[in-house]
Amino acid sequence: MCGYIGKISNLQINNDSLENNNKRIICRGPDETININSTFSSLFKNDDQLNFNFIFNRLSIVDLGKNASQPMINKEKNTILMFNGEIYNHRELRKKLEQDGIKFYSDHSDSEVVLNGLTYFGNTFIEKLIGQFSIAFYRSDVKNLTLIRDRVGQKPLFYSNLNNEIVFGSNLISVSRESKLNNVDKNSLNDFLNYGVVPSSNTIFEKVYKLMPGEIINIDLKNIDSRKTSSIYWSFDKFNSNHKFDEDHFYDLVSNSINIREEADVKVANFLSGGLDSSFIVKNMYDRGKNINSYSVVLNDKKYDERKWSRKVSNKYNTNHIEIEIGLDDIEKYVLDSILAFDEPYADPSTIPSFIISNLISKNFKTAISGDGGDELVGGYKRTHKLLQSRNSLKNLYKFLNKIYPNHLGTGNNFLKHSRDLKEATASFFSDKNFINFLGLDDNFTFEDKYYKNLNSDYKTLLNVEYSFYLSEMMMLKVDRTSMSNSLEVRSPFVDHRLIEYVFSTEPSYLLSNNKKSLFKNYLANDFDSSFLNRRKQGFVFNLEDWVYQNQNLILETILDVNLFSLFDHKKIFNLFKFKTRINALRIWKLFLISKYVDLNS
Repeated sequence: MCGYIGKISNLQINNDSLENNNKRIICRGPDETININSTFSSLFKNDDQLNFNFIFNRLSIVDLGKNASQPMINKEKNTILMFNGEIYNHRELRKKLEQDGIKFYSDHSDSEVVLNGLTYFGNTFIEKLIGQFSIAFYRSDVKNLTLIRDRVGQKPLFYSNLNNEIVFGSNLISVSRESKLNNVDKNSLNDFLNYGVVPSSNTIFEKVYKLMPGEIINIDLKNIDSRKTSSIYWSFDKFNSNHKFDEDHFYDLVSNSINIREEADVKVANFLSGGLDSSFIVKNMYDRGKNINSYSVVLNDKKYDERKWSRKVSNKYNTNHIEIEIGLDDIEKYVLDSILAFDEPYADPSTIPSFIISNLISKNFKTAISGDGGDELVGGYKRTHKLLQSRNSLKNLYKFLNKIYPNHLGTGNNFLKHSRDLKEATASFFSDKNFINFLGLDDNFTFEDKYYKNLNSDYKTLLNVEYSFYLSEMMMLKVDRTSMSNSLEVRSPFVDHRLIEYVFSTEPSYLLSNNKKSLFKNYLANDFDSSFLNRRKQGFVFNLEDWVYQNQNLILETILDVNLFSLFDHKKIFNLFKFKTRINALRIWKLFLISKYVDLNS
């Protein structure tokens, strides 16, 4: 796992500026930094006379040799690859490429597999990759730059495309500063206050963009400013069918997904919260005879403390377990660090314990396996089932009334039959329109239009929202930034696209009849009792309300000093402190976080 920044221009490039803006990215790859530019004629044929400068920072995990270093240039010296991520089926793909007569120079680099695959087979080669990645692929022979992001959005990629130059890279702040584009986009600011994140393809800065999950952008360098094409090569709803669910096949897919993520030339650790997701992974590895190194963050707040459960799992599967205890006093020490870890604003307070545990693991490991994505995979979120229950209640009411008054319901009661209730209710779980209205701001982003797609069942419709918004736009952002700011690569077996495709392609009745994560519970049932399996789900959070209301002066000082919100009456901010609820604490947290972010980065 790594990080990079690049610039291509018709004008002369200030290499010192690019190196300075690369400093924020070095944490993603502290093992090696290589800088190449268009003056390196002995390394690369640059017949189109364009100027370029590419800087790559490597976190060495697979193939630690020098021949696996990047930027990587092909043997014909006309293509350059910068690749951030891991390809878990790289050995299989390499074997097939070698059978086609393609020569390799590294020992077992997955980067060289991507380089040769794209060079000889073009963008369609991406569909063969199993993994997480962001890719920048420069071809001087056809004067083209291709930017690619993985299917689920596990790895970030930002770009700007103005004034006869393109800047791209793994860090939003680095790209915006190199592009000299640091004006806050007001619509994106409103989106952040509404959703807690700025959905792709926008960013918090005007004219700086983020590739969407599963997106490929091709830029014709013969005319940098105007010739750009974009396509989505993968999306969740493409696999909307109704095959019979095969539980054994599902478990085989999960086991393979875990197994291939264990391969590395360095030691691998495990996140262990004591929840069903991480426990499933640890049991699977234990059953295959693996030596397991597990880590937990435990909170000294009884309301959120789960050490009892993580210790139970560790003892059962004989893991080498380390835990770190944190309290409210510790949170303040990490607030600034956790904000600095994010190159784009993100309001989920669970970032702080996530940052802390990643920091702990990184002291001894470069990579770790997590249980992220398990809830989406097996329908573990209560909100999904609540929405379905309310939807079914309306449908049943319509059927009942239609039997009694078949000729009297009329078109005015289409609300009961085909209503927007599910669409609007779904959006309400992820947005805070009341907050936007309270502040007097505009809601320009239509959540429902982007993420809500009517599939062949209500369950899959909701599942698509969970995956395309919550997992891709929010959870993957948190996982990447909290880990990579600590030079730690995180691998998430439940986010394997083959598993996602399988769930979307099967009939939903099985998962619905086995709700509340029965697939995971059944797998663990022989090892744990019902108190473990059926306990109330606890998120990876801390007591946000206490921290916010105990730090009122600090928060108000930050918000008022930055004065980002001069458009509305500041009395409204003071009013939020009068009613000490969790929702108001989260709203205050958003205002504080974005103010601190802009103060540090704009």
